[in-house]
Amino acid sequence: MQVFTPLEAAKNAGSKYLGVLVAAKYARELNALPREAIPAGLEKKLTTRAIEALVSGDIEFRLIKRRRKGA
Repeated sequence: MQVFTPLEAAKNAGSKYLGVLVAAKYARELNALPREAIPAGLEKKLTTRAIEALVSGDIEFRLIKRRRKGA
């Protein structure tokens, strides 16, 4: 079992909270892929693969400000 510290997640995301959010969103994207699209031999859980990708710097993301309703 691999263990990732919150500081490792924060290193590439800016904060621990944002790191967890990015990894969760990426795991949902991986889950939406067809099973054939996932490379063979990667039998790890989706959350583990998402955190590994975040810690290694493989995920690129940007923050978008939300538009307020009625403004």
